Amino acid sequence: MGSHWTAWVTLAALLMYAWVLYNVGKARGKFGIHAPACDGPVEFLSVLRVQANTVEQMVAFFPALWTCAVFYNDVFAAVCGAVWVIARIMYALGYYQDPKKRSAGFTLSALAIFALMGGTAFGLIVRSFPF
Repeated sequence: MGSHWTAWVTLAALLMYAWVLYNVGKARGKFGIHAPACDGPVEFLSVLRVQANTVEQMVAFFPALWTCAVFYNDVFAAVCGAVWVIARIMYALGYYQDPKKRSAGFTLSALAIFALMGGTAFGLIVRSFPF
């Protein structure tokens, strides 16, 4: 049994992150903010915060995604992972419009990570304690 669906979602997550990074670079150019500076108008700070928060979530997302695929189910992990990617896009687009519009994407992406963790825990329990 492979994890090819999870690998596709991993690629989608990395492409989504590349888009977020591109947006930071574009905003730096637009507002004339040269690295390492990280201060500027709210429009720039919103784009930068989306990038930072996405990295913060990726630290939990990727291990949860892959442990769920390995110990529980590739398709379940991929579906939850796809929800996470879509939720992160929602988060970014909402934040870019107005920081107050980020909540739905943030909440949905956090729930996807918890579902992946739950899948991992379930898979580990079933494998560790066969009933």
